Amino acid sequence: MRPALGVRTRWVGALLLLAAVVGGAGVAGAQQPAKPAAASEQLVYDVASELRCVVCQNLSVADSPSEMATQMRAIVRERLAAGDSPAQVRAYFVERYGDWILLAPPRRGFTLLVWVVPYVVALLGVALVAVLVTRWTRRRPAPPPPVDAAMRERIRRELEQEP
Repeated sequence: MRPALGVRTRWVGALLLLAAVVGGAGVAGAQQPAKPAAASEQLVYDVASELRCVVCQNLSVADSPSEMATQMRAIVRERLAAGDSPAQVRAYFVERYGDWILLAPPRRGFTLLVWVVPYVVALLGVALVAVLVTRWTRRRPAPPPPVDAAMRERIRRELEQEP
């Protein structure tokens, strides 16, 4: 099992700091390396909202209160500050957790069914409702039972008696 990226990053950072101090980079007058620009919180939120929390599983990393989600948000922030694009950050998590980590599965291969099937089912449902409504509205009432001669004569007499 790999250690979390945050722990590895701290060790690498400590080693780089030690190498810089030993190598004389901390001497006054020496030019300091440019610090990477901090990632905006909105960008961190946008990328984290596309990733599934591995603890909560029904929440995004941006919305989850778990400690793991907090660590994952920190990784997103670190990678964006290091210059990675949002697509590279998503690819980083997909490499470690698979496509499952994405809240919206990619539109390719087997996961294409997740995007297509709901629309197909909705269209079939609309077609079924249209067919049923058409059948119900086109039903013709049953013809009235035939009137026998005696009844016909009685109706004629009653109509003649009417003033």
